[in-house]
Amino acid sequence: MPVSARLPETMLCMEITQPGPPDVMQPCRRSVPNVQPGEVLIRVVAAGVNRPDCLQRSGNYPPPPGASDLPGLEIAGIVVATADDVSTPAVGDRVCALVAGGGYAEYCTAPAVQCLPVPATLTLIEAAAVPETFFTVWTNVFERGRLQSGETLLVHGGASGIGTTAIQLGTAFGARVYATAGNAAKLALCEKLGALRAINYRSEMFYEVMREQTGDSGVDVILDMVGAPYFADNIRLLRDDGRLVIIAVLGGTKTEVNLGQVLVKRLTVTGSTLRSRPVAEKGRIARALEQRVWPLLERRQIAPVIQDVLPLHAVAQAHQRLEANEAMGKIVLRVTDEL
Repeated sequence: MPVSARLPETMLCMEITQPGPPDVMQPCRRSVPNVQPGEVLIRVVAAGVNRPDCLQRSGNYPPPPGASDLPGLEIAGIVVATADDVSTPAVGDRVCALVAGGGYAEYCTAPAVQCLPVPATLTLIEAAAVPETFFTVWTNVFERGRLQSGETLLVHGGASGIGTTAIQLGTAFGARVYATAGNAAKLALCEKLGALRAINYRSEMFYEVMREQTGDSGVDVILDMVGAPYFADNIRLLRDDGRLVIIAVLGGTKTEVNLGQVLVKRLTVTGSTLRSRPVAEKGRIARALEQRVWPLLERRQIAPVIQDVLPLHAVAQAHQRLEANEAMGKIVLRVTDEL
C-alpha cells in the first residue's frame, strides 16, 4: 500500500454523541481509517457543510450500510495512502471527493473513482465546497432534468449551496436562469451569479412573476428543494414537455396535484438522492464533471460561493447558521492547515 509517510494512529474528529441539536456534535479521537480495495486515504484540509449533515445529526438521515457514522459528505485535501489496486489518484495529489460520511475528521477514506483533482485555480478550502453541490446539480439538472442551451431554468432556493451552483452552471451552459430567494442580499447574489431575475418568495408569487417574465409561456426545467407547498404552482408553470426535479422537501412531503396537467403537457416529475447511490454511479458522475465542468472551474468562469470558513471545533455554529437559513452559498470547515 503506497503511503506518503508514517501516519498517526489516531485523529481528531467531530462525532454525533446522540440525535439532537447542533451541540450534540463533540470532538473525539478515533483510529485513522484503513483503506479498503478501491479507496484512498485523504488528509483532510477542509470539509463542506450540507443540510444532509444536519438531518443526520438530528437522527433523520442515517448513513448507508458500511459508511462512517461521522458526518461530512465532501472533503478536500492531500492523498496520503492508496489501496494496492488504485493508481489514480496517487499519493501527494490534491483532491476533492464526495464521500458517504466521515468528512468531519483529520483523515477520511474515499472511493478513488469519487475523487477529482483540485483545479489549479482553486484552493483546497474552495475545493471542499464543490463535490456535494456539483454532483447534485449535474445529475439532477443536466441528466435527469435534461436542461439544454436556450431553455429556461427556475431554481428554488437560489442563494443556497445547491442554488448558487445551479445558477452558475445553467448560465454557463446557455440556459436562461431565474431563481427564488428570501431577502435582498440573497436576491442580489442570485442575479450577480447570472439569474436574469431573482424573485422574493416572501413578497412575490413566483408563478405570477415567471409567467410575466416568460411571456406566459412557462419554463422548461424547475429545480425544487421546497416540495409540497410549491408543487401545484411548479406543475402549472412548466411548459409542454417540462421537467420538475425535486431534490429536497424542506416544506413538506404531501400535496394534491392535477394529474390532467401532467398528461396534457407531457410533463416529467422526477427526484433523487445522492448519498445512497452505488460507488460506480457516483464515479460516472465524477468523470462527467471532470470532462464537462472542470474546465469552467479551471478558468474560474464558475466558482463555489463560500460565505464562511470556520474551524472544525465550530461545527455547531455552522449547523446553526445553515438551519436558520442564514447561509448564502456554502459554509466550509477548516480541518487542518493547507499544505
